[in-house]
Amino acid sequence: MAKVKIKLIKSKIGKTQKQRSTVEALGLKKIGQVVEHEDNAQIRGMINRVNHMVEIVE
Repeated sequence: MAKVKIKLIKSKIGKTQKQRSTVEALGLKKIGQVVEHEDNAQIRGMINRVNHMVEIVE
């Protein structure tokens, strides 16, 4: 299955608890950190929830 790389580009400070939890569930802790996950519906939904804080790295 395809992989997707996700990079945290904005801070979690000042965001709602739900958004902070979603970012942490993706495995992102620091700004600039990149994680790799399987590309499936659950991960895409998490990315869409915090799309203003993360970017997909090609």
